[in-house]
Amino acid sequence: MAHPDNRATTSGSAPSDPTGRHPAAEVSDSAHVGHSAAPRHASAPRPGAGGEAPPALPISAAAERLGTTARMLRYREALGLVPPTKEQPTGRGHRHRRFSENDLSAVSAGLELERAYGIPPAALAFALRVLAEPAVLARVRSFGERVGRLAPAPARAMDFEKQKALRLLQRRERDAQR
Repeated sequence: MAHPDNRATTSGSAPSDPTGRHPAAEVSDSAHVGHSAAPRHASAPRPGAGGEAPPALPISAAAERLGTTARMLRYREALGLVPPTKEQPTGRGHRHRRFSENDLSAVSAGLELERAYGIPPAALAFALRVLAEPAVLARVRSFGERVGRLAPAPARAMDFEKQKALRLLQRRERDAQR
C-alpha cells in the first residue's frame, strides 16, 4: 500500500525532473520507508543569492540525484559509507533519513572511488575500517607480507629512512644554490 504523500510525486503526466526521468521510479522505496513529510523533488531549488542551503532530500530523491536506488543508499548507510545523521527518531521510533548536500557529496565521492578502482561498496567499507582500526591494519599488513604483496616491515622502515635522507640532501643543495 502506497503512502498518501507518494501520490503527489506520481500525479500529472510531465516528469518533474529536468533529466526526463519520472519521479515515480522510486515510489515503491519511498512507500516502504513511509515518509511523513511532503515529498521534495530532485529538481528542488538550489541555494540562491540568499545563501540558504537547499532542503534535505528524502532517500528516494537523493537516490535519483545520485543515479542509484534507495535500497543501495540504505545498504551504504549500513556499511558506514554515508555520513551519520543527527536526526532524532520520529513518531514510533522510526527515523526518516534526509540527505543534505554534504551527504550527497560524500556518497558521490564513495561511488567515484568504487568506479575508479572497480570495487564493491563492501570493499570500500573494509578499506575504511583498515584505516580506522590499528589492529585490523596490523593483521592486513601481516597477511600482505605473508602472500608477498607487501614488503616486510624492516624494508619499509629502511625505505622511509632513505627517502628522509634524500629529502634532506636535496634541501641542502637548494639552500647552497641560493
